[in-house]
Amino acid sequence: MRVGVITFPGSLDDRDAQRAVEIAGGEAVALWHADHDLKGVDAVVLPGGFSYGDYLRCGAIAAQAPIMTELVEQAGRGLPVLGICNGFQMLVEAHLLPGGLIRNDHGRFICRDQRLRVENVDTPWTSLYEKDEEIVIPLKNGEGGYIADDETLKRIEGEGLVAFRYLGANPNGSANDIAGLRNEAGNVVGLMPHPEHAVEPGYGPDTSERMRSGVDGLGMFASVLRSLAAA
Repeated sequence: MRVGVITFPGSLDDRDAQRAVEIAGGEAVALWHADHDLKGVDAVVLPGGFSYGDYLRCGAIAAQAPIMTELVEQAGRGLPVLGICNGFQMLVEAHLLPGGLIRNDHGRFICRDQRLRVENVDTPWTSLYEKDEEIVIPLKNGEGGYIADDETLKRIEGEGLVAFRYLGANPNGSANDIAGLRNEAGNVVGLMPHPEHAVEPGYGPDTSERMRSGVDGLGMFASVLRSLAAA
C-alpha cells in the first residue's frame, strides 16, 4: 500500500512519518505542498512541524496550499488521512475536522511522553487498537489546546468523534481532554501527539521493561495498511 506524506515549508517530521510507514510495511510516497498531484496514493499523512512558519495561525496557510485542494476532495471520497500535530491544525483549518487549536493554556511549549486513551477504533487509523486501550506516545507542541463551542463539543461527544483523550494531566488545556478527533465518516483522523516517534524499539518512550522501547504509535500506521489491504 502506498501512503503519501506531504512536505510543507517548515515541516519537521515528514521523514519520520515516511519511516513509520515503511516500518509498518507500506511504501512511503513523498508529496510536495505546491503540487496538484497525490500520485494515486492510498492514504495521506499530514506531518508535524511549523508549516509556513506558523504565520497567521498554525496550519492556516498550509490549509490553502495547492495540494490541499486535491486532499480535501479525495478525503470527501473516503481517502484515509492522518494529521499529526501541525497536520491536525491543518485539518481543522481546512474544515475536515471541527473546532480549532490555540496556544497552550500555560503559555509554554511542552515536550513529553503522553498517556492517551483510545476512544474510537472505528477508523482506518485506529482499528488495531482496543477500545479504551491506554497508549504512550510523545507530545511536543506550543499551540495544542483544542477548542470548540458548546454545541460542537456536544455533537463531538454525542457522535463519538473523539479518537484519543489525554490521560493524567491535560498538557495544553484542551476541552474535554481531547487529544485527537475523527470525522463522521471515520477516514480522517487528527491528533496532537506524535505516533511516528513511537514506532521502533529502542527509540520510543520508556516502558516498564526498558528505556526507549515503546512502540505504541506503530498501530496507527499498521492499522491503515491492514484496512487498505482488506478494502
